[in-house]
Amino acid sequence: MSKVVFITGASAGIGKDAALYFHERGWRVAATMRTPAKADWAPPDEQRFCTVALDVTREDSVQAAVNSVLQRWGGVDVLINNAGYGLVGPFEATSAEQVHRQFDTNVFGLMNVTRALLPHFREKKDGVIINVSSVGGRVTFPLYSCYHSTKWAVEGFSESLQFELKPFNVKVKLVEPGAIRTEFYDRSQDRVEAPEYQPFYDQTMVRLQQAGEKAPGPQIVSRTLWQAATDNSWKMRYPVNSSDVLWLRKLLPEGLFRAFVGWYLMR
Repeated sequence: MSKVVFITGASAGIGKDAALYFHERGWRVAATMRTPAKADWAPPDEQRFCTVALDVTREDSVQAAVNSVLQRWGGVDVLINNAGYGLVGPFEATSAEQVHRQFDTNVFGLMNVTRALLPHFREKKDGVIINVSSVGGRVTFPLYSCYHSTKWAVEGFSESLQFELKPFNVKVKLVEPGAIRTEFYDRSQDRVEAPEYQPFYDQTMVRLQQAGEKAPGPQIVSRTLWQAATDNSWKMRYPVNSSDVLWLRKLLPEGLFRAFVGWYLMR
């Protein structure tokens, strides 16, 4: 029987591409999203592909989705926590509601889904949890302070969780994309604007958006998710299109690295 992958945030971008990628390779795929009716791209394969309603910010929705997949296929082998979006703009202008919503999706939502599937993984003493983090969980750029804080939280959560779950043979992994050409740079962003910051905002965002426009598509992330799901190793971090900046971060003293980032974005 083919393995089962449970993917959150599969309506578009990385999640959608990963769902199709795993399905093409013979896996059974539970592609979860808030509105499954919009997934007109889903393969007409009821034996190995299903779309499932899931709002990661609601625990009842999470549990219902997990129960549905477990009842349908009897188990889950790999969880890919992919749901997330970017809150972008000067922190001073963000509302408490926007910050809460960012954390509810990117951090607490990821934790909700993980918590719901952990008993299943622990009892069968097998499973892989792949948390889609970001190069922004290792380094920072201006105007992404809230987004960065969620991804740094995901990195710390994943590191600690790996220690807890290793005795149960449950692997925890981090896939860390750099710039990837998806809706992240467009409709998936929640942008915050403040007149006082506008000159800085305009100049900086040009560079950041250009990085997204020139970046490779989500297929490169899908290949890495596949590697993380199937290599049977305890390797934890899988950078994607982010090796150069991570290498510089490791090589340069902190002050020099931050000066380089400032120069690159503001030149």
